[in-house]
Amino acid sequence: MKPILILSLLAVLSGARLSAAAGHNTLSAADKSAGWQLLFDGKSLNGWKASENQGTFSVQDGELVVFGKRSHLFYTGPVNGANFRNFELSLEIKTFPKANSGVYIHTAYQETGWPDKGYEVQVNNTHKDVKKGAGLYAIKDNAEAPAKDGEWYTMVVRVEGKRIQTFVNGKQIIDFTEPTPAAPPANMKGRMLSSGTFAIQGHDPESKVVYRNIKVRALP
Repeated sequence: MKPILILSLLAVLSGARLSAAAGHNTLSAADKSAGWQLLFDGKSLNGWKASENQGTFSVQDGELVVFGKRSHLFYTGPVNGANFRNFELSLEIKTFPKANSGVYIHTAYQETGWPDKGYEVQVNNTHKDVKKGAGLYAIKDNAEAPAKDGEWYTMVVRVEGKRIQTFVNGKQIIDFTEPTPAAPPANMKGRMLSSGTFAIQGHDPESKVVYRNIKVRALP
């Protein structure tokens, strides 16, 4: 193949990637009218703060790539002062084989370890852990993979009062109402509703998961 033709082909492919990326991490007029706000700009980690092993998180082609040693990426940006109580959180996710991740809600930044505060919504389709995606980890688990590796899916987490619901591609996975008083496991005393921010989990060096179109809307 001639060099000029190769360069032209590369330019077309590059342009296609940029065009595809440009279509994500944006809000439609209907989204804005419904109160949705973006948490991830698709270009940088602005508004987010990683704990240990910060290299686990990167941005590539409009996607948040999670791949590396254990780390957690906490939202610290301006939306709602990074403090949410009642909300809908929507994320588009793609897992790779044997990957494990998670999305924490009502949590708070901490330098190391698994976050102590809040609930973890599991992200797992084929990892060896039997607790699969969209379950409330160690609180109300889901035993069946809700999606397939290599395919984008949408996960929504809805919190209203004491009730937590999760959905994958519109199908409800979990409907949990926290008892009063809360009764978390003895080794997870912070697993209860209060208010707080969100965090995305980097689980281990063999787990690769990508995220995009991360948005939230506050509920009354």
